[in-house]
Amino acid sequence: MLLEIDKLNVSFTVDTGRQQPETNQVLHEVSLSVDQGTTVALVGESGSGKSVTAFSILRLLEEGSQVHSSGRILFEGKDILTLADRQLRAIRGNRIAMIFQEPMTSLNPVYTIGNQLIEPLLLHRSLTKKEAEQEAIRLLDRTGIDNPAARLHTYPHQLSGGQRQRVMIAMALACRPSLLIADEPTTALDVTIQNQILELIRDLQDEFNMAVLLITHDLAMVRQIADHVHIMQNGRIVEHGPTQGLLANPQHPYTVHLLQSIPQVRTTEEKQGQKPLLTIEGLGCHFHLRDGWSGFLRRKIRTIKAVDDVSMTIGEGTTCGVVGESGSGKTTLGMAILKLARSHGMINFDGRDLQTLNNRQMRPLRRKMQVVFQDPFSSLSPRMTVEQIVEEGMRVHGLGGTAHQRREIVAETLNEVGLTPEMAWRYPHEFSGGQRQRIAIARAIVLQPRLLILDEPTSALDMTIQKQIIDLLLDLQQRYGMTYLFISHDLRVIRALADQVVVMQHGRIVEAGPAHELFAAPQHAYTRRLFEAALH
Repeated sequence: MLLEIDKLNVSFTVDTGRQQPETNQVLHEVSLSVDQGTTVALVGESGSGKSVTAFSILRLLEEGSQVHSSGRILFEGKDILTLADRQLRAIRGNRIAMIFQEPMTSLNPVYTIGNQLIEPLLLHRSLTKKEAEQEAIRLLDRTGIDNPAARLHTYPHQLSGGQRQRVMIAMALACRPSLLIADEPTTALDVTIQNQILELIRDLQDEFNMAVLLITHDLAMVRQIADHVHIMQNGRIVEHGPTQGLLANPQHPYTVHLLQSIPQVRTTEEKQGQKPLLTIEGLGCHFHLRDGWSGFLRRKIRTIKAVDDVSMTIGEGTTCGVVGESGSGKTTLGMAILKLARSHGMINFDGRDLQTLNNRQMRPLRRKMQVVFQDPFSSLSPRMTVEQIVEEGMRVHGLGGTAHQRREIVAETLNEVGLTPEMAWRYPHEFSGGQRQRIAIARAIVLQPRLLILDEPTSALDMTIQKQIIDLLLDLQQRYGMTYLFISHDLRVIRALADQVVVMQHGRIVEAGPAHELFAAPQHAYTRRLFEAALH
């Protein structure tokens, strides 16, 4: 047995300003084991205790919190909970490595990829600087990074999400660990990149006979990669067993609930729309980059065609799903429609060509065109209460009457998105990811827009929260007749929501049509490859 967690209890002590600090127990009698060379998945919703369990293995929670642990965490026969700091440092990154959920926040933005990758090689494997550099290049090459020698000198922000995750894997594998803890390693990545990352982890696992503890909420991924699965709810393991058997015949109601939360194929008839609300023709959004020097003191200009000659029509009251990999132009298309990115071509919204309007003329139309961004935590101001966030649009557009009337409208809107009016006085950091996304939707719908652009609104959410957001959007559309442009790489969500689907690659539309026809018989090779990766 490589890793054995035996009846682990974890509590946090919180200073509330009262005489007695509060103790909050987050893990209750958690037991699981991981054998050499196997993959064990720990599955549950946000707040179920998955990441706390993972961090407890490396005792990462002790740095900034008052943590009390009991039970045993045996790794290669040693109880990690009893080790001194020096012994623990010898295990961290060396024998046990971890890939964190968001590589952009895990990588240091002021150091190059090379500096960050070479550091563990110098620290744990005692290589010389030159040996460490060669090993870093080999690791980047092994994880599928193109031109690895040049990538050593790049910074994290210069890489795509998939490339950053590959760098994190290279760093984790630098010391050839016995156990790799992967905390949501493919969250928010394209389906094709997800498959590549999973294949990479599998290949490296076979090569090094490495064990993997996979922390995830994605049951489709679990079915694909895990040998054994543990289902976690409220800090407890409620069910566990071999993956295929457990998913085929779940016994616990919570496991059944998770499986039922996987987005289902749309069963209602697709809407055609009474009339076109949005028509775009020949839309292009090009960026010009200076790319070195050419000839005598002449700068080379490189043109990136993020959106290239795109034409489409969206009927009023319908949902158009836009799918494609990162860099395909999906988000730029949405920003161009909102005139938040400079573009050329026609954008006809409700009978008016937006390209002919200046900022002052656009302002009244902005309340009719709203957007929900991918990451609500970064799009909601941390200094504003929920009430101020939701009310802001009404104040800008002079809607809602008096302050008291606006407060009542905010309370009604929060109710509509499944939150309580009492939450209006709280701040974004006090909410879960799903609740924050509901706040972002409330901020948009309080203005009663006709077009709502949703940019990856469910990509980083749990399956159950995804289903709640999908049901919420369908309900709001039915009540208010809103039109959605839904941008996503999650084809299961698109299949559950969209009336029509647009597939983008390299800034162009390669295929488009009614959702049921496209999913039943995709014609373009790229569409088939995308669907195969996502819906296998």
